[in-house]
Amino acid sequence: MIAIIDYGLGNLASVKNTLNRLKIPVIITSNIVGIQNSDAIILPGVGSAKQGMENLIKRKLDKVLIAEIKKGKPFLGICLGMQLLFSESEEGNVDCLNIIKGKVKQFNNKNIKVPQIGWNTVKQKTENKLFKNIQKNSSFYFVNSYYCQPKDKSIIVGETEYGVNFCSILVKGNIVATQFHPEKSGRIGQRFIKNWIKLI
Repeated sequence: MIAIIDYGLGNLASVKNTLNRLKIPVIITSNIVGIQNSDAIILPGVGSAKQGMENLIKRKLDKVLIAEIKKGKPFLGICLGMQLLFSESEEGNVDCLNIIKGKVKQFNNKNIKVPQIGWNTVKQKTENKLFKNIQKNSSFYFVNSYYCQPKDKSIIVGETEYGVNFCSILVKGNIVATQFHPEKSGRIGQRFIKNWIKLI
């Protein structure tokens, strides 16, 4: 059973529908015991980092997420769910979960529209089974005003250019996180999630 974390932000139904199409058992939950008993965790998210952290802390989900990830439970973070893994975010100047060392930064190039909304290329930085049956330099769907800058560049497996080159996929141990929305990226996004399921 995969637990999709309900913390008041995110396209929970879209993520669940994608997993339902893949015939994967899934629940949407904010129940701590349910999360602890799950086989894997997905943290989606749309909105601000400040609100996201406030919601996680209010529901006491921050501690259980950190604990379960440290235990080695497979984890997929999507969009804001990726950003909240980092040490801090410029969005509200908020401290985040600090699972991934680094910072979430705002796009500040005056020549681009912010937020980035739409399809953009993900360049594969390293070989990874997440990319099985996905052509190199494929496009995924993004909605973001901020981007992640991990201190450890070796965890970046996908990179995207939007005024700046930024990390759009990271992998660190049991953690996979994407800045794009695989659940909104059509067949290619569904293939990405299917590949993640096979890895876990």
